[in-house]
Amino acid sequence: MSFKPLQDRVLVRRLDGELKTSGGIIIPDTAQEKPSEGKIIATGPGARGKDGKPQALDVKNGDHVLFGKWSGTEVKVDGEDLVILKESDIMGVVS
Repeated sequence: MSFKPLQDRVLVRRLDGELKTSGGIIIPDTAQEKPSEGKIIATGPGARGKDGKPQALDVKNGDHVLFGKWSGTEVKVDGEDLVILKESDIMGVVS
């Protein structure tokens, strides 16, 4: 299945979080928090401005981004758990 986000939305694959604390304690799967960082795998064309033309997004495919813990909508595409976010939900790009 192919998926293309619309307007200013992006499709993100969450990156795996840490499995141990800094003290070496292993965190079980049920107690782990959802990671709030991921990699963009698809972007929409951009939101439409007042002139009706799409405005390009500041992020692009392959960017490593940080986003809010409860942001976006979780979807399953080809059996993989992904997140659809609006560009405004993205806090920044990690370089």
